[in-house]
Amino acid sequence: MMNFFKKKRILVPTAIMMMLVAAYAQKLSSEKEVLVGTLQGSTLDEISGIAASSVYPDVLYVHNDSGDSSRFFAITPKGDLKATYHFTGEKGIALGVRDCEDIAVGPGPEAGKSYVYLGDIGDNKADYPYVTVYRFDEQATKPDAANKNIASDRVYLKYPDGPRDAETLMIDPIEKLIYIVSKRSGSVNVYTTPLDFKGNDTLTLTKRVSIHFGGLPPFKWITAGDISKDGSQILLRNYQHVYYWQRLPGEPAWQTMTRKPRKMYYKSEKQGEAVGFTADGKGYYTTSEGQGEPIYYYRLTQ
Repeated sequence: MMNFFKKKRILVPTAIMMMLVAAYAQKLSSEKEVLVGTLQGSTLDEISGIAASSVYPDVLYVHNDSGDSSRFFAITPKGDLKATYHFTGEKGIALGVRDCEDIAVGPGPEAGKSYVYLGDIGDNKADYPYVTVYRFDEQATKPDAANKNIASDRVYLKYPDGPRDAETLMIDPIEKLIYIVSKRSGSVNVYTTPLDFKGNDTLTLTKRVSIHFGGLPPFKWITAGDISKDGSQILLRNYQHVYYWQRLPGEPAWQTMTRKPRKMYYKSEKQGEAVGFTADGKGYYTTSEGQGEPIYYYRLTQ
C-alpha cells in the first residue's frame, strides 16, 4: 500500500504537468511571414543577430559576424540604418572582436534598466580559450546620431568541457542568466552564467543540458535564439526551422528546451542566422546574411 501511494504522489503531479505542457503547446502558432523590409546599404551585409529594443520604439539592434569591427547597429523594421555604435574591443584582436554571432536585450546589474548584450562567441575551429560577451546600457543607444561611441562592460567566458563554436546568445529575465547554445555536433549544449558579472570578470559557464535536433549538418546547426522580454517564450532556429517553446511557471529555460518544440512556419532564407522576438512578445523577426536581404515578421496567433 505504501508503494502505491508513493507512486500516486509522483504520478498525479506528472500528469498535471503533462496536461499543462500539452495545453501550452497547442496555444500558439505563427502565421505566414510578412515581408516588412530589406537590409539597406552595403554595411549590413552579414547580419547574424537581431533583437528588439526595450527602450526605443521601432528599433532593432543588428550586427555583422566575422570580419567586422567592434560595432553594432540600430535599424528600423523596414531595414533603414539609424545608427552605428562603436565600442572598444580587445587590444590583442586586430578588429577588436573575433566573430560576433548574436545580440540580445534584457536586464542587468541595475534594477529597472535595460541592457544590450553582444556575444563574440563564434569559434569555427573550437580553439579559443574563452569567448566574450559585451554589455551596454540601452539608454546610451538612443539613435539620435549616425555614429556613436558607447561604453561597455565585458565578461570572458570559458566552457567547462572545452572550446565550442556558438551562434546563440539569450538573456533570461526571470532567473537573470546569460544563455549560450552551441552550434555544431549531433547534439547542441546549453550553458548559462549569471547576469551580475563585474567588468572584465573571467567565469566558467555551467553546462545545463544537451539537446538533439534532427537533420543533417549544416542545416540542423543552431544559428540563433531569443527569450521574450517577459521570459515566457523561447525561440531557437537553424537554417531550416524555427523552434518555439512556451515556458511553464517556475521552469528553468534550459528545462523548457528539453521538451519537444513546436516547429513554426518558416520562410526559407539565403543563410538565416538571426531571430528575435518583438518587444511585446506577440511575434518575431528573422533575417539572413547577405546584402539587401529581406526582414520577415511572423505574428504569433492563437
